Amino acid sequence: MPFFCCFQHYARMLGTHTYAIAKLMPLKSKLESYKHFFRERLSYVDALPQLAILSLITGLLTALVILLFRWCIETALGFYLPGSDSENFEALSTTMRMALPLGGAFIIGLVWYKMRINQRKVGVAYVMERLSYHQGYMSFKSLMTQFFGGLLTIISGQSSGREGPAVHLGSASASLLGQYLKLPNNSIRILIACGTAAAISASFNTPIAGVIFAMEVVMMEYSIVGFTPVIIASVSAAFLSHAVYGSEPAFFVPQLYLNSPLEIPYIVFCGLVIGLSSALFVRLTLVSMKISHVNIFYRIMLAGAITAAIAYLFPQIMGIGYDTVNHTFTGQIGLTLLCGIAVAKLIATATSVGLGMPNGIIGPTLFIGATIGGALGIIANWMMPGLASSSGFYAMLGMGAMMGSVLQAPLAALMALLELTQNPNIILPGMLIIVVSSMFASEAFKQKSIFLSILESQGLNYNNNPALQALRRISVGAIMESKFTKAKKQITVDEAEAKLRQNPIWIIIQNDEGTPISLLPAADLARFMAAEGFERKDIKLLDIPAQRRDLAPIYSQATLEEALKQFTQSNIEALYVERRSLDYSRTLGVVTRADIDNYYQYKGS
Repeated sequence: MPFFCCFQHYARMLGTHTYAIAKLMPLKSKLESYKHFFRERLSYVDALPQLAILSLITGLLTALVILLFRWCIETALGFYLPGSDSENFEALSTTMRMALPLGGAFIIGLVWYKMRINQRKVGVAYVMERLSYHQGYMSFKSLMTQFFGGLLTIISGQSSGREGPAVHLGSASASLLGQYLKLPNNSIRILIACGTAAAISASFNTPIAGVIFAMEVVMMEYSIVGFTPVIIASVSAAFLSHAVYGSEPAFFVPQLYLNSPLEIPYIVFCGLVIGLSSALFVRLTLVSMKISHVNIFYRIMLAGAITAAIAYLFPQIMGIGYDTVNHTFTGQIGLTLLCGIAVAKLIATATSVGLGMPNGIIGPTLFIGATIGGALGIIANWMMPGLASSSGFYAMLGMGAMMGSVLQAPLAALMALLELTQNPNIILPGMLIIVVSSMFASEAFKQKSIFLSILESQGLNYNNNPALQALRRISVGAIMESKFTKAKKQITVDEAEAKLRQNPIWIIIQNDEGTPISLLPAADLARFMAAEGFERKDIKLLDIPAQRRDLAPIYSQATLEEALKQFTQSNIEALYVERRSLDYSRTLGVVTRADIDNYYQYKGS
């Protein structure tokens, strides 16, 4: 009897658990259907609600990574710099100024020597390479390489900035999120733009400049669908950064203004000087890259030695240097020193980047532009006493002009200038000097963006023509034909009739192993069976008269650009879209070359 009661008890428990599992099964099925719908919608170019959710997550994730990166830098520098000031390299002894860059270069050189060439690539140029050649796929190892490489570079006093590494970290975080969620590649590209904007926003506290930088410098395209998620990511990163560091911009800028319209010709002259300086910066970087055949350890050590030698005379060039920029704005640095540190920073940064040091470029360009502008402002006050604006005003203009010219991104530079200074009086003279410097560098010296120049020196091409941009915005899942059925090479008449009753557009012919080998229009099979003299015997689908197409697989996350590339390279006529996992492969639809042409002709253009 006790046994029977015990049996009843366990049977009751089993029934309860079985009922609970049965209740959960529909919930699990619903979740899977939601996930499938979410990914399917992202295949299309207008999936704004889904992208908005992802961009919010991306912005917050990127901000957390950037805040951690910034905290590590400031904590490490505050530990050993005098006064616990994370930018007080000037207070170091002469011996320490030289030993620090050399010691850092030694460690970085050893680590870089142990890595393969493709594993050493970091920075904005690397992000653009992954976008152009690898659909934005970036690895966790790449993220960690940039994190610790950028950290070592800055804390060892190399002439660097944190914004370039931040863009890499933000883009890699976004890419890893997209890969983890198995999103279509067209949405991963947008997430990388979100990560880029969020990184600039969290680093500089410039959400608008982050958006423009992502679209103008990295993506090199503007689209309404792209702007919305990128704005959300940038704003969310800025809010999180505000919560930790407050709402103050990266620089402490006095509210200065243009004294007289008579200064406009001189501002144009300043734009020409800064355009020349940017061309020298880019040219020196490319010249330094020409010794890339030399062992990476020796190149990194040479970069550290150049920085150490320059820091002996000008310690201001060490690290990020925002304290020096702030002193330039407030007119605390004389003409001779400004000229010296401007030239020193230009040489130290350009040679270090060219020799392979994982430096950031954006911060140093602001430093160089501010010091050149400050020097030109002092000269203006000598030439036009009582009429010229303050040297700090010219330093602000120079900062924006140098950034716009080096990056060949005038709109991003103008937005950065406006947000960093929070000064509406800077807009008109800022627009003038940025346009003049950018045009002078590009037209007189044929200068391209520093990042495009680096890619070209590596034999790479960042192809962003309008046709490819349109094809990158959409996944194969958005245009594939899902009305298909599968059949073996030889089928019976009854099997053929059963398949035609499904009203398919295509019939995928499989070999004996179940691998698709050819694509048959269902209409051709129906026409064959309806013809006079048709005999009801087994049908060999590879032998009947039909317009068959050779088939090749393409994974469901691919963009139309990838599909078009596969059509071109392999001379096939159709692709079957499949979703793969560790234990199964499922065919989702069929894409032909005509489908891509029709999309581009009627929608993509």
